[in-house]
Amino acid sequence: MINKDMLIGEILELNADLAQVLLAAGMHCIGCPASAGETLEEACMVHGLDVEEVLDALNKANQKE
Repeated sequence: MINKDMLIGEILELNADLAQVLLAAGMHCIGCPASAGETLEEACMVHGLDVEEVLDALNKANQKE
């Protein structure tokens, strides 16, 4: 299960297909080296996104895999 304290890099290592969920949410910088060291919560804050909504979408997509 993905949580808001996981690094973006960890999430993508867990399931690279989740990049599509992050892109759809508006995180177009996931390829940036700095983003790999940010937590999901930090990245959502920077992009003005609701971390709970993004987290829900990530976990739903991850369960479908």
